[in-house]
Amino acid sequence: MSDVQQTLERIASASDLHALDAMRVEALGKSGWVTGLLKTLGQMSPEERQTRGPEIQAIRTQVTDAIAERKAALEAAELERKLATERLDLSLPAPERPQGSVHPVSQVMDELAEIFADLGFAVAEGPEIETDWYNFTALNMPESHPARAMHDTFYCEPRDGEPARVLRTHTSPVQIRAMQQHGAPLRLIAPGRVYRSDSDATHTPMFHQIEGVVIDRSIHMGHLKWTLETFLKAFFERDDVAIRLRPSYFPFTEPSAEVDVGWSTVKGRRVVGGQEGWMEVLGSGMVHPRVIAAAGLDPDEWQGFAFGTGVDRLAMLKYGMNDLRAFFDGDLRWLKHYGFNALAVPTLSAGVGA
Repeated sequence: MSDVQQTLERIASASDLHALDAMRVEALGKSGWVTGLLKTLGQMSPEERQTRGPEIQAIRTQVTDAIAERKAALEAAELERKLATERLDLSLPAPERPQGSVHPVSQVMDELAEIFADLGFAVAEGPEIETDWYNFTALNMPESHPARAMHDTFYCEPRDGEPARVLRTHTSPVQIRAMQQHGAPLRLIAPGRVYRSDSDATHTPMFHQIEGVVIDRSIHMGHLKWTLETFLKAFFERDDVAIRLRPSYFPFTEPSAEVDVGWSTVKGRRVVGGQEGWMEVLGSGMVHPRVIAAAGLDPDEWQGFAFGTGVDRLAMLKYGMNDLRAFFDGDLRWLKHYGFNALAVPTLSAGVGA
């Protein structure tokens, strides 16, 4: 039996792709016997090459075609075997895929916007790099005012001919800009990032704040108290939320009041609601006439109230978090524990009056 016939029979009987590839190397590899025949063509005379050349090329074609045919047959047989033995159970749950979640700060921002929208408040935004005038002076804090020491401020590098700039220490400048742009009456909230040089378990250099302001005629402290009480009941989703106003001092409000909320102990954890004790959650007061005047309005005609609180602090109180710094660590384990699935939360808050 010739080498060609023997090789073709072995190829036809190859049991798997690995054995078939071994035969390919044996015949057509660098040291294969068919390759060896092809190399002899260079040593032949032109006459002999004309005779032997086509015969050797025919052998290579036969072997190559046989290998390709057997390979196709083996691959088809393997596919048939897989189709016969492997099944896909469509009743099984799909593999779990990585899933994003809503950050608690974003969630609380949405809750606050929804609640205050029910109360008729618009949402306003402003620049995070503010001029010294908007951040301090227009809010009744001139350069010599001691209240500036209450803010651990990040100051920007001064530029020739430009006003001094700071990373805003609160969102109150948004109120000034809104009054200048829209005049009065006015009812808005100003959520956003603010910056102060402070860092511990309850303070971070960057945090989130929401402030609100109402400017109209005949506004008084009773309107402020009702607004805050209604907001806190809706946000914490409890009807037994009690508040008290304590006299305080803020340069941009007069009179000023700290707002305390009652708390109680549930399963060893302090939660908002009840009156076992009090904790401070807000600063508030009647807008100082100088602030109204700085915004271009007549303080003899217009009055108003303002309030402000930390969004991160509200999230901590509502959802049981104990360290503000964890909000900004970027730890996926923390976010998986406290994060929100937007598709699984049909409503953002209890709603005003719920």
